[in-house]
Amino acid sequence: MKGTLWFDGASRGNPGPGGAGAVLLVEGERVRVSEPLPRATNNVAEYHGLIAGLRAARDQGVTHLEVRGDSELVLFQMAGRYRVRTPWLVPLHAEAQGLARQFAAIAYRPVPRAENHEADAQANLGADAAARALQGRAGAGTG
Repeated sequence: MKGTLWFDGASRGNPGPGGAGAVLLVEGERVRVSEPLPRATNNVAEYHGLIAGLRAARDQGVTHLEVRGDSELVLFQMAGRYRVRTPWLVPLHAEAQGLARQFAAIAYRPVPRAENHEADAQANLGADAAARALQGRAGAGTG
């Protein structure tokens, strides 16, 4: 089964409260994923968006996947064109590579930010949820 995955990440402060987002298109249906991240850089959030999307594709039974995103860094690292030099990205890259190996075929395609608006919206939902959760914890000690 073929699928197309769009992924994105968002960070409020870089690092700060973040969100991971993905949209999977498979057999005409959209599967949307949004995850809050308590503290993340933009690149960490991007990797989490990719990982969440790869899991969703695997869980939907996708065997052939085209991955689209506006993070050239993440896409080129996944395709082996860039080395992963940032220590905190190494385990995320390894996790994403492990998931990617579960597909019969996978291709990575950079897209302009304007074409990634649905995944961006999911990532921002996650970042907003993370920011609200942090505000709630900060306010819990007052009174």
